[in-house]
Parts: sequence; C-alpha cells; structure tokens
Amino acid sequence: MSVTPTMVRQVTTSEREFPGALTAWYGQFTKTWWALVPVNRGPLRLVEAHSPKELREAIANAATWPWPRAHWSVR
Repeated sequence: MSVTPTMVRQVTTSEREFPGALTAWYGQFTKTWWALVPVNRGPLRLVEAHSPKELREAIANAATWPWPRAHWSVR
C-alpha cells in the first residue's frame, strides 16, 4: 500500500480531533497505521489499524481496541 496525501490528512485530522493522542504513523514494515494514545488519562496504549479511518476509531476506543493483540502500555 502506498500512503497518499489524503491518508496523511485523515490521520492529521484525527490527531487534532483527539489532542491526547501523542502521535500517529504508518508502519512501513507492518503496512498498518499506529497511534500512541493515553487510556482514561492514564497509561499510554499502542493501537493499530488498517486504514486512517479505522485508526480514528482505534484512537476513540483505545481502552477496548483489540489490536495489537498484546496489550502494550507505557507507564
């Protein structure tokens, strides 16, 4: 998959919509979108999605988002 300017705009919009999301990026190796998001103003959670639209959903639902399968958190 190649990352288009539209995809970058969608992710940038999601980052602005959820200012608590520290950062979002496209994984060249995994070919998926990622974001580091605080959960309930607590630890940070890494979420993964297949598209910018799905990443927005992942950020909004970080506490229960199923990807990645291992629940990684940074305290």
